[in-house]
Amino acid sequence: MSDQAIILFAHGARDPDWAAPFGIIQKQLQAARPDTPVELAFQDFMTPTLEAAVVRCAARGARRIVLVPLFMAQGGHLKQDLPLLVGKVREQHPQVELQVLPAIGDVPEILQAIADWVLRATVV
Repeated sequence: MSDQAIILFAHGARDPDWAAPFGIIQKQLQAARPDTPVELAFQDFMTPTLEAAVVRCAARGARRIVLVPLFMAQGGHLKQDLPLLVGKVREQHPQVELQVLPAIGDVPEILQAIADWVLRATVV
């Protein structure tokens, strides 16, 4: 068992079907790294919360958690809410190192993959 975990952090929605793509990503990552816990966490409307996901990962032996914000654009949740949540988690779980990756919308490779897909999908 790895001492690292991955938390995929998304906004959340009232409709449970909204989270299906994130569940697929979670399963793909878990299959690629079977010894590394991969959790989903949500800002609003859905569970678990970020804090609950951190608690679960720590209970499974994670000493380092990589947090992946699955947000396409910088908004209030990434600019204000996420730093507050991360600060709270770090304060409540000082034994766990929490690394926050850039939001997926800030990753040039992700944006290029989307543009490439659109170009392929719109070939006439």
